[in-house]
Amino acid sequence: MALYAIGDLHLSLNSNKSMEVFGPAWENYTERIRASLSQLTAEDVLVLVGDTSWGMSLEESVEDFRFLEQFPCKKYLIKGNHDYWWSTRNKIETFFAQKGFKTMQLVFNSAERVGDITVCGTRGWLYNAETAEDKKIVARENGRLIASLNAAKALGGTPVVFLHYPPAYDTAQCRELLDTMQAYGVKECYYGHIHGDHAAKKAPLGEYGGIKMHLVSCDYIRFTPKLVRKDAEIG
Repeated sequence: MALYAIGDLHLSLNSNKSMEVFGPAWENYTERIRASLSQLTAEDVLVLVGDTSWGMSLEESVEDFRFLEQFPCKKYLIKGNHDYWWSTRNKIETFFAQKGFKTMQLVFNSAERVGDITVCGTRGWLYNAETAEDKKIVARENGRLIASLNAAKALGGTPVVFLHYPPAYDTAQCRELLDTMQAYGVKECYYGHIHGDHAAKKAPLGEYGGIKMHLVSCDYIRFTPKLVRKDAEIG
């Protein structure tokens, strides 16, 4: 068993918003995702750090979820800024149950124990939030991260945070999220949202404020999930 992470799949099997319009880096990306996820087994766990489907509703996203369901690994979903299909936990879980989707579960004000690791996180928000509305959203997202980390503490294990937005970018920081992670002793953070090798140069990679940062947007990691923990560390 192993734990992996990937983000920003931007699946569009039902919504005609293919990422291939953004150039060669995204060419044939759905099949590249299929090939890489096919390597995971039913014993593996995959964290999807947001922007999973372009669908505007659960029904419009159903083919994207069906695509993911064909891979037997357990999947934990974090909300992204383009996950317009995201609704209440109850509605999403009811929808998954009605469609027979058994491998997907939300991480939303919650945490999940995977071996010695506890998966927790939230969407996050802009690292340069300045408006009153932005600050309100940051406070809400920080509250969700705290709820997730508290749930992780109750489950035991080492907390690893998965966000959609990076907690910092270039010279800007989302100080609230960074402070919370530091206060809870988080040592690793995985995030997405940033696309392209040029933009990635401004994203935090490696140690940042005592936290090891990992960018896992699927185009950055070439559509292959990043290994978080090896078999021996999870089993």
